Amino acid sequence: MGVVQIVTTVIAYAYTALVIGLFVRAGLSMFNLIRLGAADRTRKGDRGERVKTMLRESLLHTKMLQWTGVGLAHWAVFFGFFLLVPALAQSYFEVLNPEWGLPIIGHWGPWLLGAEILTVLTGLGILALFVVRLVRQPRAHKVAPEGTASEAGQRRSSSRFEGSRQWMGFYIEATIFSIVVLHMSVRTFQVALGKIEHEWTSPVASMFAGGLSDVSDEALLTGITIAAGLDILVSWTFFLMLALIPTMGIGWHRVTAFFNLYFKRNADGAVSLGAAKPMLVDGEPADFEKADPETDPFGVATIADFSWKGLLDFSTCTECGRCQSQCPAWNTGKPLSPKKLVTDLRDHLYEQAPYLKAAAIAKERGGEDPHEKINIIGSVIDPDVLWACTTCGACVEQCPVDIEHVDHILDLRRNMVMIESDFPAEAQTMLRNLENKGNPWGENPAHRLKWAEGLDFEIPIADGETEFEYLYWVGCAGAYDPKAQKTSRAVATLLHDAGVKFAVLGEAETCTGDSARRIGHEFMFQMMAEQNVETLNEVGAVKIVATCPHCLNTIGNEYEDLGGKYEVVHHTELLNDLVNAGKITPVEEHDGKLTYHDPCYLGRHNRIFSPPRELLGSFAEVTEMPRNNEKSFCCGAGGARMWLEEPLGKRVNRERADEAVATGASTVAVGCPFCSTMLRDGVNDAGREDVEVIDIAQLLARTQEKRTEKAAASE
Repeated sequence: MGVVQIVTTVIAYAYTALVIGLFVRAGLSMFNLIRLGAADRTRKGDRGERVKTMLRESLLHTKMLQWTGVGLAHWAVFFGFFLLVPALAQSYFEVLNPEWGLPIIGHWGPWLLGAEILTVLTGLGILALFVVRLVRQPRAHKVAPEGTASEAGQRRSSSRFEGSRQWMGFYIEATIFSIVVLHMSVRTFQVALGKIEHEWTSPVASMFAGGLSDVSDEALLTGITIAAGLDILVSWTFFLMLALIPTMGIGWHRVTAFFNLYFKRNADGAVSLGAAKPMLVDGEPADFEKADPETDPFGVATIADFSWKGLLDFSTCTECGRCQSQCPAWNTGKPLSPKKLVTDLRDHLYEQAPYLKAAAIAKERGGEDPHEKINIIGSVIDPDVLWACTTCGACVEQCPVDIEHVDHILDLRRNMVMIESDFPAEAQTMLRNLENKGNPWGENPAHRLKWAEGLDFEIPIADGETEFEYLYWVGCAGAYDPKAQKTSRAVATLLHDAGVKFAVLGEAETCTGDSARRIGHEFMFQMMAEQNVETLNEVGAVKIVATCPHCLNTIGNEYEDLGGKYEVVHHTELLNDLVNAGKITPVEEHDGKLTYHDPCYLGRHNRIFSPPRELLGSFAEVTEMPRNNEKSFCCGAGGARMWLEEPLGKRVNRERADEAVATGASTVAVGCPFCSTMLRDGVNDAGREDVEVIDIAQLLARTQEKRTEKAAASE
C-alpha cells in the first residue's frame, strides 16, 4: 500500500466515523423532538396498507409524476441515490486497494452494466433538475403584484422557488452530480487498466477510456484511489450538512419522506382532503361535552400544540414550491404561500427545540416549564396568511411528500376563533346568522321552501313516513340565493320528469356547518352536524343528492364521525346516470362555446371529475381551461371565504374569470352555487356581461324546455 492509499484511507475512514456519529446524533435528536408533538392516535393501525401506500408513492413517484418531465428526472435521481450505497461501499475497498471491488458482484457483468446505466441516468436527471432550477430562478420571473396587496403579500416572482433557500438545492444537485462524475471516473480508469473484460458492461466508460491510452497504469491506479476517496468525502459531507442543519428539508426528506408517506391521514393513499381533520384533544377527536378550554388545547396556539405528524410534516418539506405554484392566494398577491407557512413553522420548531426538550424534562421531573410559550400567530405567522386560505386543497394535491397544509391552517384558525375570538369582522355576521337562523345568509328558516314556488308539481317533504329513493339536500344557497334557486328548481324538475322518487326536508333542513368548520369554529360545526344527523336518521335518509359540493363533502365525509353514514351524490352524477339510462334525453346542442369550471370541493376534495363533463358532453362540446381537473384554479369562496372581504391582491374570482373568458367561451358551466356567485361576479368585474355563468342542471333543463316547446309547436 503506497503513501497515497494510506493517507486517503485514513482520511476516508476517520471522516466516515465522525460524520456517522454526528448524523446519528442529529437523527435521534430530530426523532425525539418530533415525539414531543401532541398525540395523534388517528394514524395507528392498517400497517400493511400503510406500507403498501408508502412503497407505491415512493417507488412509483405517483405524486412527482403529475409533473411528468420533472418527475421522470427525479425518479432517475431517486433510484440513483440508492445505487450510491453499494457504489459508496465499493469505494471503501478501492481506497485500500484500487484493484479491489465489492465481493461477489463487484466484477459481475450484469451488475456493472446496470450500475453504469443508472449512474448515467442519475447524471442526466440531476442535470435536468439543475437546469429547471436555474431557468426558474425567481429573479428571472419577476411579476408586479396587482390590487392593494400589503408588502408582506406581494408576490415578487411567479417562480415556485420564490422563498426557497436556493443554495441548498444547488448544493445537493452539485453533490449528486459530483458523485456521478467520480463513479464514472473510477469506472473509466478501470476500463483503461483492462480490469473490466467486456466493453458491453461499461459502454460509456469505454468511450472515455480510449483517451487514456497514454496514461501509465500507476497513474490510473492512483486516480482510482483518489476518486474513491473523494467519493467518500463528498458523500459523507452531504450527511454532515444534514447533521449540522436540521432545517435542511431538501436533504432530510430523503429520510423523513418515507415516514411521512406511511403516516399520511388515509392509509389507502387517498389525498388528505375531503373531510377536515377533526380537532384533537389528547390524540382523539374532541368531545365538547368533556373538553375544557382552560386545560385542553383548542386548535393550535404554540408550536408544541401541533401533533407529532405536524412536526414531521414541517421537517419533511423539500421547498420544491409545487404547493406555492398552485395556490390561488399566492397567485393573486396574497401573503399566503403554503411552502413559506411550512418552512416558517419548521424554522420556529428548531429554534424552540432546546426549550421544548427542557420543558419535557421538567415535566418528567414533576416541575413546570420555566420558559414563556410563544404564540405562533403574530410572532411567526401573520393572521392574513391564515385568512387568505380557501382550503381548495391544491397544495395538498401537489405535495410530493404528502404534507397536510390545510389541516394545519384549520388547527391554527380553531385556536384563533374559539379561544382568542380573533377573526375577520365579517365572519362575526356569518357565525351569528348560523347560530340564530341556521343559515349564513340570516334568512328566515320558515322560507326554506320558497325556491319551490311556481313549480307545477308538489315537492314531497320527508317526514319519516314519506317514501323516497333520494333525499334532495337543497342547501342554504339553493334555498335562499335567487340565482341558486333556479338550479334547485331545475334539479327538482329534471328528477320529477325522470320519475325519480325524491323528497326534501323543507324547514327541517339547516346549514351543514361547512363554513363554521372551515373558519375554525369546530364547536358550532358539531352542534349543527349533530342536529342534521339526528334529522336525517329520523326520516330514514340513506341516499342523498346535493347541488352544493360543500354540502356533499360535509354530509358524505364528515357526518359519519357523528353517527350519520349516507351515500351522497352530486346532482351532476345523478343526472348523468339518468341521461345514460335514457330517462332524460337532451335534444338540442348548446349554442356557442362552453367551458367548465371544476369546483374544488367536487373535484380535488371528492375526485368527481368525469360525470359533470360527461353530462355536458351529452349536449355540448367542452373547451377546457388551462387549469382543470386536479389542477383546477379555485373560485375563491372555499374555507368560509365566501363570507369574507378580499382586500389584498387581485381577487381570486377575477383571476379564474379571466381564465374562463380567455377560452373564448360564451358560457361558463359550474356545479356549485358558491362558484356560480364568485365567477359571475368575476366575469362582471371583467366587463364581460355577455358571458353567462350557469349551473349544468339549468343547461340540461333548457334542452328539455326546447323539446317541450317543439312538441307544442308541432301540435
